[in-house]
Amino acid sequence: MTDFLAHPGLVLIAGGLLLGLLAGTARKIAIVVLPLLVLGLVWQVPDGSNWQLSYLDYTLSPLEGSKLSRLFATIFALMAAAGGLFALSQSSRLEMSAAFVYAGSAIGVTLAGDLLSVFVFWELMAIGSTLVLWSQSGHRAVTAARRYLMIHLLGGVILFAGITGHIVQTGSVAFTPFSLGGAPDSPAHWLILIGFLINAGAPPLSAWLPDAYPEASWSGTVFLSAFTTKTAVYVLIRGFAGTECLIWIGLFMVFYGIVYALLENDMRRILAYSIINQVGFMIAGIGIGTEMALNGAAAHAFTHIIYKGLLLMSAGSVLLMTGRRKCSELGGLFHTMPFTTICGSIGALAISAFPLTSGFVSKSMISQAAADGHLQLVWLLLTAASAGVFLHAGIKFPWFVFFQKDSGLRPQEPPASMRWAMFLFAFLCIALGVWPELLYRLLPYPTDYQAYSAAHVLTQLQLLLFSGLAFFVMLPFLKRTLTITLDTDWLWRKLMPAMAAIGMRLLAHLQTTLHAQTQSLGSALMAWVTRALGQDAPMAGTWSTRGMALWVLLLLLGYLLLYYL
Repeated sequence: MTDFLAHPGLVLIAGGLLLGLLAGTARKIAIVVLPLLVLGLVWQVPDGSNWQLSYLDYTLSPLEGSKLSRLFATIFALMAAAGGLFALSQSSRLEMSAAFVYAGSAIGVTLAGDLLSVFVFWELMAIGSTLVLWSQSGHRAVTAARRYLMIHLLGGVILFAGITGHIVQTGSVAFTPFSLGGAPDSPAHWLILIGFLINAGAPPLSAWLPDAYPEASWSGTVFLSAFTTKTAVYVLIRGFAGTECLIWIGLFMVFYGIVYALLENDMRRILAYSIINQVGFMIAGIGIGTEMALNGAAAHAFTHIIYKGLLLMSAGSVLLMTGRRKCSELGGLFHTMPFTTICGSIGALAISAFPLTSGFVSKSMISQAAADGHLQLVWLLLTAASAGVFLHAGIKFPWFVFFQKDSGLRPQEPPASMRWAMFLFAFLCIALGVWPELLYRLLPYPTDYQAYSAAHVLTQLQLLLFSGLAFFVMLPFLKRTLTITLDTDWLWRKLMPAMAAIGMRLLAHLQTTLHAQTQSLGSALMAWVTRALGQDAPMAGTWSTRGMALWVLLLLLGYLLLYYL
């Protein structure tokens, strides 16, 4: 183990646990400074294995550096700092401690060089994220946290089974690329892939994400949006790059997120569905598997954390200052919340890949990789999906929340710490769009990609213009009512409670029937006993001495026969 080399993830986890001991100004300083300290530690980790531990005859590497791990650990630490700044006025003491444990565990996964370390940090992430949800008081949040925990425990069990099978078959705990075909341990690899995809929000369990994230507090959702799904993207890049089925899983997620976000009324559920949509782009890039595609998936994960965090910060500000979360109850907020409106609009432009924003320089790499690989259908679907992103997140969210009809609400801007956090991420959205080389230098593979070619810029602007026109043409059909849209979460929101109610009614009927039958049988038995042994029954009469002696003799003979036979 390298001397004096601290593990950034463990430092953030320990700091999160100790955060509860601080109060006042010291606590606020620690919330902002600790993630920045961790960010510095991330850049002190050299490439290669830095910690070596022995466990059950296996060599573990819980601290291993690489360009890919450094990229993800950097954005995770930066997100923890910005999220902490945004949440400085949060009254819940549990939420920030849980959020730092959550973020530190995500950094731990990115720096893990073996599967056992990955699994330990993976499960710590599930605990931390569940506590972020649980810290929000209210029945809805607690219930959502329970459902969230069940899904992630299921994913953890599947992942652990896959890791165990892989170790048994290969005798190695090293985190290396996996094969899904032809290898004797490929069933274990399929289990590992399924465990990773559950955290990525892939079908058929995608509904856990929009079911849980919007139930967190106005600051908790910002943290939840950053780590779980992007950690899944990281491990998929390391373990399953070039797996063709991921292309089609990613494309399904892309359109799934668009459709349900267009149907949704809750502003944070809109943004939750768009997380699935954006992660779909990344997973499709991982499935393509070329260096350009993997660079694009990694770059898009980096930029996505920033612009999605900015969008959810603006939504959280609206929720805190108005107490409203449904688009049908909002509108006209630009009058008194101009700063929040501008920041939310910058995030909306970035997620739509508008030129001079961060989303433009990252998402285009994935589409270019599809074109370079002569995957015309994939390129066409990704291009069409880009138009859908502008519809649901680029226009729908800011239009219905900040503009459209005047709701009569006149909230003030959120506290200064929240505005500074939004300003930081808005600045990064534009800075990375204007100077993409800052991002490209961090990518795992060398690249000379030029995002700002005339053809690409014009094509994207035409696509966005067409999407904008389509939105306003279809505006009467996009106005939502006070409803919630169900997809596969119908299984546990509707079907399972209905089946439980039916089961309880059947059990009650069975208990009533058994009680009646038991009473009837008991009455019949008592009547027989009364007839056979009652005062006037034959067995209750006087027996002669001769008869009793005869019965005793017969019983003794029977005993002797049983004894000798």
